[in-house]
Amino acid sequence: MTKKRKFIVVMMVIAVVFACKKQINSSITSAPDNYLVVNGNITPNDTTIISLSRTVNISGQVNSKPELNASVSIEGSRGGSYPLVATSNGYYESAPLNLSSTQSYRLKITTSDGKLYESDFVPVKNSPPIDTVNYTVRNSGLQINISTHDPGNNTHYYRWDYTETYIIHSMYYSHYMVVNHDTTALRPADQQIYQCWVSDTASTIVLGSSAKLSEDIISDQPVIIIPLNSEKGFIRYSILVKEYALTTDAYNYFVLLKKNTEQLGGIFDAQPSELTGNIHCITKPTEPVIGYITAGTTTQKRIFIDHSDLPGWATSKADTACSADTLLYVRIITFKTGGGLVQLEVKDLIYGGIKTPIDSVGPYPTGGFTGAFPQCVDCTLRGVNKPPAFWK
Repeated sequence: MTKKRKFIVVMMVIAVVFACKKQINSSITSAPDNYLVVNGNITPNDTTIISLSRTVNISGQVNSKPELNASVSIEGSRGGSYPLVATSNGYYESAPLNLSSTQSYRLKITTSDGKLYESDFVPVKNSPPIDTVNYTVRNSGLQINISTHDPGNNTHYYRWDYTETYIIHSMYYSHYMVVNHDTTALRPADQQIYQCWVSDTASTIVLGSSAKLSEDIISDQPVIIIPLNSEKGFIRYSILVKEYALTTDAYNYFVLLKKNTEQLGGIFDAQPSELTGNIHCITKPTEPVIGYITAGTTTQKRIFIDHSDLPGWATSKADTACSADTLLYVRIITFKTGGGLVQLEVKDLIYGGIKTPIDSVGPYPTGGFTGAFPQCVDCTLRGVNKPPAFWK
């Protein structure tokens, strides 16, 4: 190819690239923000928890909209109704139910505006026991894996979710606390704010299938990868993995949901597809409903990982936004006015709640305290300062 022809080709490519640039106004951002979203599993051997919420516009300022004051129940295909009780923020729960695996079950919902929603009847699919939850330390971080199998060769389709719990430490240890905004006192042990426990729920959809294998075995399926030197590994980390057995239709729904929510971004990625769940608005059949109800017993397994199990893992990260400043009880400010020098006595910002005391540096009124911004001292801004019941 001659230089002239190469030049022409390059100029044509540049022209096409720039000609294709135009603003895309998606109708999604202005779509109605009132569709019902249903999430949960009818659990015969444990508490059933169903969450109800409403869709929100991407362009709006509200991130979530729980559906409150609904009437929710479980119905059997051969009779029987089991009500769920509203707890908080759109969650509805039942006591542990003794449901028969020979029946199918559905969810029935009546919202506060009088609309009736029903799911399809779904069979009970019981999860086999989890064999192991283990971990592998990689260059990229910590990978949590799960292995399971069904000796009866009846499951084939699996879904897992998880809850992570880990210890965090504040940048500074606070020995003192502010009392009544104008004095300080030693901080009692039950109000320590240096060590806390933080819990995070699953942010991804984890699926596995053995349908194309000769045996119903899932081996070392990755659940989550924790980035290298994440604070989750600084002290102690625990993960509880819960396993669900799925029907073929439920598995296909979650595969599509995963593609639509986690694997979009480039022009060569999978494009958004319409999600067709198994929940319907009976009052208004044309109204979309988002969600897929499943039924079946679940199994779960928990592991703990200590910092000593993670060779080369950092123990902390420096926070350049944190610094300990000396805060006097009283400051005397001298400034000049038309009438001469004026002295003004002011209390330090520590008493305005702007900073949290750390330690004493002298007696009143000439002394004071070291202090820092609350996010550098108070771990309860992110977690709880008492260990959960399962912690060991």
